Amino acid sequence: MARLIYSASCSLDGYVADERGNFDWAAPDDEVHRHVNELMRSIGTHLYGRRLYETMTYWERFELVTHPPPDRPQQPDVATEFAELWRDADKVVYSRTLDEVSTSRTTLERSFHPAAVGRRKRRADRDLLIGGATLAGEALHSDGLVDELHLYMHPVLVGGGTRALPDGVRLRLELIDERRFASGVVHLHHRVVGEH
Repeated sequence: MARLIYSASCSLDGYVADERGNFDWAAPDDEVHRHVNELMRSIGTHLYGRRLYETMTYWERFELVTHPPPDRPQQPDVATEFAELWRDADKVVYSRTLDEVSTSRTTLERSFHPAAVGRRKRRADRDLLIGGATLAGEALHSDGLVDELHLYMHPVLVGGGTRALPDGVRLRLELIDERRFASGVVHLHHRVVGEH
């Protein structure tokens, strides 16, 4: 059975975006981006809420410019690789307000049903990645649905905003791996081992 993985970049005080919705402080450098790409290799399906999906559609149009004009820098190879990995995976968007999707290999669902995601996990031959703190919060509230968490903790305090992890969830976690990057970002990889 495939795993359902929640991955997020967050501030040290636990937010994926500040009170104004800003998350530019979470842009990965090449070293962190390469690590994210390694995680992406196992992913066959992305599960998104509307806002994160709309942000991620950038990768559908992303192209490496081999000879960019002088005012446009060449994109790093890690970004090109991420775009290819993202385009090669299926996407499911959960939204009551989105009229249609604009990317290939994408399905629109009106509501999130944990049982349906559980069935998708059992049928999948590659892992599922859930993105977006609100949607991931719903999954974390669903007993036994999320298998692993990958949090990229950035050395910044933003003081409030959208929390990376929801209130009211009590889980026991096992630390599988940790890594410190030159930028000060710390990656924490946990497995869910049961309810607390």
